[in-house]
Amino acid sequence: MDPALKAGLVGAVVSGAPSTVWTLLEGGDVTEGGRALGKVLLPREERTWVLLAAGAPVHGVLSLGWAYVLAAVLPERSEAVAGVVGGLGIAALDLAVLGRFFPPIAALPQGRQWADHVAFGLSVGLVLRKSRHARDRDRGEGRAGRPAAAGRA
Repeated sequence: MDPALKAGLVGAVVSGAPSTVWTLLEGGDVTEGGRALGKVLLPREERTWVLLAAGAPVHGVLSLGWAYVLAAVLPERSEAVAGVVGGLGIAALDLAVLGRFFPPIAALPQGRQWADHVAFGLSVGLVLRKSRHARDRDRGEGRAGRPAAAGRA
């Protein structure tokens, strides 16, 4: 499987963990984020199942798109840390800049959303690192494309 695709799929699933845990601990509504994304597409809709059904594919596409961007720019051997920085950059764009134009997104508790973006960047970075390591191992290369030391791959 393409590493960026795999990273995007993992990131799409993992990225909601911080806000979900946070919301559960506070006794809130865990569908809030999904409903907000659905409201961006269907502003007059109120039924939760319709909003979630509308928001889920959008979340998936955005996750895959950002994963491909991160796969293109994250440096070798620094994917996890750079992924966190990338997640913060994506949050700044998604929440601080674009989110202002979408009231349902702006109304979400922002700390949770930023935490989700960090989790996305970290998970994408970790999957990319693992994929790159496996690629290098399969090629018989060590770090940064250099031949592996004898007895190591």
